[in-house]
Amino acid sequence: MIDPDEPLERQVQRQARIIDALMRRSNRQHEVGGTAYGAFQSAIALQGQVWAKTRDLERTTDELRHARDEGERMRKNLADALAAMEGGVALFTDGRLEVCNDIFLKLLPDVSGRLQPGTGIEQCFGALSGSRHVVTVEGNVDAALAQARRGGVGTSVVSLVIALTGDRWYQINLQRTSDRNIVLLLTEITTIVRRNRSEKEHLIDRQADYLQAVFENMTSGVCTFSPEGAVMMYNQQFRILLGLPYTMLQKGTDLHQLLDFVAGHKVIVDAGLFEIAQWLDRLDRQGRLRRRMRHATGRMLDLHAHRLPDGGVMLELKDVTLETRATEMLENRVVERTEELTRANDQLRQQFDEMARVEEELRQAKERAEAAVSSKTRFLAAASHDLLQPVNAAKLLIATLRESTEGTGVGGMVERLDGSFSSIEQLLHSLLDISRLDSADRALTPSDVGIGSLMRSVRDDQLPLAQRKGVTLDVVPSGAFVRSDPVYLLRSIQNLVVNALQYTPEGGRVLVGCRPRRGRIELQVWDTGIGISRKDQKRIFEEFARADNVPLGSGVGLGLSIVDRTCRHLGHKVRVRSKPGVGSVFSIEMELAEGRVAQSSEPAEGCAGPVVSETEMDHIVLLVENDPDVLFAFTSKLEQWGASVLPAGSITEALGHVRDIGMAPDIILADYQLDDGETGDRAIAAVRELTGVRVPAIIITADRSTGLVSKGAVEGFSVLTKPVQLSRLRPLIDWKIRWQSPEAAE
Repeated sequence: MIDPDEPLERQVQRQARIIDALMRRSNRQHEVGGTAYGAFQSAIALQGQVWAKTRDLERTTDELRHARDEGERMRKNLADALAAMEGGVALFTDGRLEVCNDIFLKLLPDVSGRLQPGTGIEQCFGALSGSRHVVTVEGNVDAALAQARRGGVGTSVVSLVIALTGDRWYQINLQRTSDRNIVLLLTEITTIVRRNRSEKEHLIDRQADYLQAVFENMTSGVCTFSPEGAVMMYNQQFRILLGLPYTMLQKGTDLHQLLDFVAGHKVIVDAGLFEIAQWLDRLDRQGRLRRRMRHATGRMLDLHAHRLPDGGVMLELKDVTLETRATEMLENRVVERTEELTRANDQLRQQFDEMARVEEELRQAKERAEAAVSSKTRFLAAASHDLLQPVNAAKLLIATLRESTEGTGVGGMVERLDGSFSSIEQLLHSLLDISRLDSADRALTPSDVGIGSLMRSVRDDQLPLAQRKGVTLDVVPSGAFVRSDPVYLLRSIQNLVVNALQYTPEGGRVLVGCRPRRGRIELQVWDTGIGISRKDQKRIFEEFARADNVPLGSGVGLGLSIVDRTCRHLGHKVRVRSKPGVGSVFSIEMELAEGRVAQSSEPAEGCAGPVVSETEMDHIVLLVENDPDVLFAFTSKLEQWGASVLPAGSITEALGHVRDIGMAPDIILADYQLDDGETGDRAIAAVRELTGVRVPAIIITADRSTGLVSKGAVEGFSVLTKPVQLSRLRPLIDWKIRWQSPEAAE
């Protein structure tokens, strides 16, 4: 019935009410009891309960008295501890004054009566600020209270500084010690403030001494004037530079008096009172003045005048005599040097005019040379078709004649004739390649090229030559892709292989392959030929240069020059290693196109394509060629292969043949440059439009640019260059008809 956790006073009250209730109950039972014995028993029981409750009440009262004594003792100990502290201390609980020491109360006697327990902390600070003993308070009281309340328990102290009468200084520190309590500490800092003030005054005095010492040791003369114009501070150098007597320059001397003395005694040459008055006027208007003036002794002085922040004036004098003399000497030398430079400039102008005339002549000569080279290039480009046309016709006729005379008495002569035309073709190709590489508008277009197909193409072209010479020609397959121009890289590999076969005797061997070189690839051509001496290895890449051990009649020396020029334009590196009598190794190092995978496609120019049988060509071939000789030779060769040829010299004639047979041909062979501005690609497009069938087609042209090849890839025709290689033409025709027949295409 009694909660032991309740305060002792509350427990005593409850016990008293319980005893009172028991007594009333006992009285009622006594009044209504049945017998005296029952009443006696009730009285005995009630008395026992009363004694027990009385003992509990006495014990509880003793504990309450002991707790009160302990609280009083702790409060007295706290008061003694606060009284023993050197500074003033006040404890605020829930924002109200709980306890403080005598130092806190007696610090400001006029407001001590208002600082009683229970007073709010704001009222305490208001009383402190309003005391007549407080001179100043450094800091914001409201902000300090707010910061102390927001701060965590035991966090940094918030401080204020107050100045009291009698030059006394105290620091007020506020700190939150618990969720409910804030402690205020008053610490006297009078000794510290006075010591700092004394040190500051001493430092100021020393700074004045230092400043005066600096003034006296300056090379410039310095003098300062008060706003009223009286001398405040100066050094001896100022007096010496102006030549003033000791009595004239003293503390308190007036500025105008000093200037009157300077003007009256002609201390400054050509500086009268009027000019000095102008100086002062300018100083008043602009706040600064700078003048260079000549002293009566001949020295040159620089005068600098500045307005000080308080309205005073500072004058600074510098002796610039040596500097002035040096400047005058320099100016004289500059004048002399200017005259010399003027004369030299006249000579240079004459030389420049002469050089301009020579440069103009050189420019004109260069333009004429460039025009000649450009004319030669345009001529070779325009004439390449006409130059290659008869060679192409002759090769076709010789090929037809060679098959017809094979095994007869004139077969050998035809074979020699074929070799002669091959030499003419090789020389013509070399000249055209050099012309294109030398032209200003070279059409080298690097792309990702499969090097394996180029090596196979060269092998297929040169294998008959190797067999006739009795030389073994081997090519190691490669699936690598390189960054290069496909046309000129093919020509470079072909030139290296042709040279190797030409200078390798019967029974020798030529090997072509590739080696990886740290992210690049090196194509190598090995041979067991006559070799090249070390001195010849440095000049064999020049035009018309051949090694000393090369037999007569073995070429004019253009192949390696073309290889060198091509590789320089494409950024490839060409190397040669050779030993006379042992053999040579020529290599081309190129950038490797990473991530490329070889893909199957139609045979490009220079590729033999799939191996086909030598059976008769039972196909209808539409041949479009404007040159009658080439048309005749081509028709004869195709018919010799077993084809049914529809020869046409123009697009109109070709379309007439198609209408006559009433069907699409199996394949179209067309020259690119036809008469009257017609082209082979237009002929192919016209036949396809007429028949409604995507007829396989091959363009045969002397144009070696990559633009036509790119167009062929888009429009679906292949490109072969003249003079056409029959070893390439026959497999390509069979391949395109077999894999790109009209029925399969549509």
